[in-house]
Amino acid sequence: MHMKKLKKVFIILLILVFIITITHFLIYFIGSKNKLNINKSNSYYIYDKDKNLMNGLSDEWVKKKDISKHVINATISIEDKNFYKHHGFDFPRIAKSLYVNLINKDNLQGASTISQQYTKNLFLDFNKTWKRKIKEAWLTVRLESQYSKDEILEGYLNTINYGEVYGIENASHYYFNKDAKDLTLAESTMLAGIPKSPTNYSPLVNEKKAKERQLLVLNAMVNNKYITEEEKDKAYKEKLNYYGYIKENKLDTLMYYQDAVRKELNSIDTIPNTFLDTGGLKIYTYLDMEAQEKLEQAMKNNVNNDLEVASIMMKPKNGEVIALIGGKNYTNSQFNRATSSKRQVGSTLKPFLYYSALENGFTSSTTFTSEETTFVFSNNKTYAPANYNNNYGNKQISMAAAIAYSDNIYAVKTHIFLGENTLVDTLKRVGITSSLSAIPSLALGSEEISLLEMTQAYSSLANLGYKVKGHFIKKVTDMDGNILYEYKNEKNKILNSNIAYITNELLTSTYNYNFIDYNYPTCYDITDKMTRKYAIKTGTTDTDHLIFGYNKDIVLGIWSGYDDAKKSEVTDGKQIRYMWIDAIEAYLKDKKDNWYKTPDNVVGTLVDPITGQIATKDTKNATMFYYIKGTQPSYDDSLDSLIPTSKTIDNIQEE
Repeated sequence: MHMKKLKKVFIILLILVFIITITHFLIYFIGSKNKLNINKSNSYYIYDKDKNLMNGLSDEWVKKKDISKHVINATISIEDKNFYKHHGFDFPRIAKSLYVNLINKDNLQGASTISQQYTKNLFLDFNKTWKRKIKEAWLTVRLESQYSKDEILEGYLNTINYGEVYGIENASHYYFNKDAKDLTLAESTMLAGIPKSPTNYSPLVNEKKAKERQLLVLNAMVNNKYITEEEKDKAYKEKLNYYGYIKENKLDTLMYYQDAVRKELNSIDTIPNTFLDTGGLKIYTYLDMEAQEKLEQAMKNNVNNDLEVASIMMKPKNGEVIALIGGKNYTNSQFNRATSSKRQVGSTLKPFLYYSALENGFTSSTTFTSEETTFVFSNNKTYAPANYNNNYGNKQISMAAAIAYSDNIYAVKTHIFLGENTLVDTLKRVGITSSLSAIPSLALGSEEISLLEMTQAYSSLANLGYKVKGHFIKKVTDMDGNILYEYKNEKNKILNSNIAYITNELLTSTYNYNFIDYNYPTCYDITDKMTRKYAIKTGTTDTDHLIFGYNKDIVLGIWSGYDDAKKSEVTDGKQIRYMWIDAIEAYLKDKKDNWYKTPDNVVGTLVDPITGQIATKDTKNATMFYYIKGTQPSYDDSLDSLIPTSKTIDNIQEE
């Protein structure tokens, strides 16, 4: 068996040598006519809305002579000790790697040279296909045939991933606040260890693992006779002070936005899948650094326990994402909960239910009884939702009151009355692509939907009926400024503007003191912090807390919970309510109050906020409700006429 494995390694190695030799031969005669342009290849620069580089990164290509010799020696020692001896492929190392992996039946060792790694990084994606591997091998040979070793090493060091930054110059400033030429042996060996696994070996993520990796680098330098044992020991014992930020942007969450940009970039068909066609990319985004700072500060000021947080700030007019938080701290976790996670959204789904109801003949005054209810369906199946703290009015309440209290009984009655598919259809119209089931609990947000999808959906209400796509990238150019991609905003009307306006007005009931009765509005505790009018809805499940709110200018959505779906406390929802109001008030400070103008076909009428009946001189806390003209209550209306039909709905059964 042992001999068979050795024979297999030998055959594979022979095939590789043959292919690469033939390739070298072809390039000798043909390749010189099509020289690779690697200057700035694998460089892409992400700019905010003001065309400033994100995180203060530099787009300057640093020459090899301006990089510390310790960085160069450390990188060669740990990544490719025979770099200056091979022609792109280290065959003895490949053979050893194949042998070890075959013996252990696992990928324990890699054998990529610096040239191979640089070639691999010339691509935007990392698909592990044979076609891709053949392309990489071909490009590696071309690279070695057309450029000197010093040029290849320079390109590699300028483009490799050092954790939260790319390129040695950026890494030097990010971790140690100095130029690459000034890095000490200790600093150089710490940085040289990061590219192997940036999420594991960054000293800002896990200093213990980073130190273990640094020792491995130092030992490799001793073995390759770049340093002595004494120099190794001194460097390892040296205490390093990590700067950890670029310039003044001391943000823990900014990299989540950058990751979302990269994810979107990979989905754009017009962008070449290799940097060789572009020489590098310049990516212009909608990031508003001021908004990002205010959002993060609001999170830090209000979310004080170990809950995770995700948040998106979006312009509803066109879906531009101007700020994003994917987690509390990127160095602790790179998982982007704003774009990649799907969780139950709870009662934040109800505004779309009530929009559907208004489309189907309901009004702001339509009443159902808020009481403990068991719904009975075919085959004697039952569903018994409950209000928070089992708090019921035991009387008929208006739609506005149901929204103010987030009454679950009212919501399920509405959902069943309309037919469960009605809400599904509305959610699809506003851009929800997650799987949805037409079931009674859908009204209470039992399905899992991403924060990005939900923020897009709320934007359709905020812009009075137009579907938007949440996006991060405005345009992409090559290094010469040629436009490779530019976002085209398509306006698609999917909701009735009059009904969207009424829905927005209904969502102001969540913080309106006039609704204090047998219950309190869900957001009454942040009313004192408001300087302007918003539409707001909260949602709570056993494991999740959400809040969405907006005016004409901005939509802000926030989620909090635990990654492992551990049960959280109901009171945890208060933290993100305060985060929400602090963030949106800070963002809108010094901006005009931009609420909606009442449409011509909508009329406001003073009513009793709880019953929905038209106000009289004896009505306490008379409140303005809005209606499509002709559907507003009058003094002749009885309570029964405020119900959409004479059908008894409190005990509705589905056949």
